[in-house]
Amino acid sequence: MKDQKVALVTGAGSGIGKAIALALMEAGYSVVLAGRRREPLDTVAAQGQALGAQTLVVPTDVSDPAAVEHLYTLIQRQFGRLDVLFNNAGVFARTVSLEELSYEEWKTAVNVNLTGMFLCTQGAFRLMRDQNPRGGRIINNGSISAHAPRPQAVSYTTTKHAITGLTKATSLDGRKYDIACGQIDIGNAASEMTEAMGKGVLQADGSTRPEPIMDVSHVAKAVLYMASLPLDANVQFMTVMATKMPYIGRG
Repeated sequence: MKDQKVALVTGAGSGIGKAIALALMEAGYSVVLAGRRREPLDTVAAQGQALGAQTLVVPTDVSDPAAVEHLYTLIQRQFGRLDVLFNNAGVFARTVSLEELSYEEWKTAVNVNLTGMFLCTQGAFRLMRDQNPRGGRIINNGSISAHAPRPQAVSYTTTKHAITGLTKATSLDGRKYDIACGQIDIGNAASEMTEAMGKGVLQADGSTRPEPIMDVSHVAKAVLYMASLPLDANVQFMTVMATKMPYIGRG
């Protein structure tokens, strides 16, 4: 359908990515589901198809330039355009002190969390620049860690701080092509990756305590709002967090 909006969600097989993909489908988007493993992507696609949504499943290692190029080739071939990229794929390293983190662990985090987001941004940028009508929206999944680190999380913190720079540069360079870019910083949304929060996680004072968690549906609503804006309006940065999580006031 000519007026159908098309969205790409990376890391779409679980957690926040899955919640956003399903919310976009419910809102009427055709959704491209990218992630490392096909099986969870197929599960999300089946849920979307039950809602009447059109989907495209593309297993993708976002840190591999050839895989990302293949992803955008398939999007161009099937849909001819892309309106929204939710740039979400990411990994955590072990919770370990800075001097104990291995080079391989550091490199994996940088390759996925930063280089992967850059490659997906670049692919979306090229497609949005050349399509008709021109333009689109890129929404980067930052994190509370883009502002304040957790203890023993140097690679994740560093890459998430870097995403803020990527967001700003993309927003600036995208102006002439009607490409808007914003960032959502999420704190303690319930997902497979945050199960440990409710049991107890390391705090800056050295103690281990459980943290409040919010429902991931609140994140989905926030992203849908960002995606719904016309291209002459943009949410540059938004923070959505569990109200009582230890962040404001450092505790």
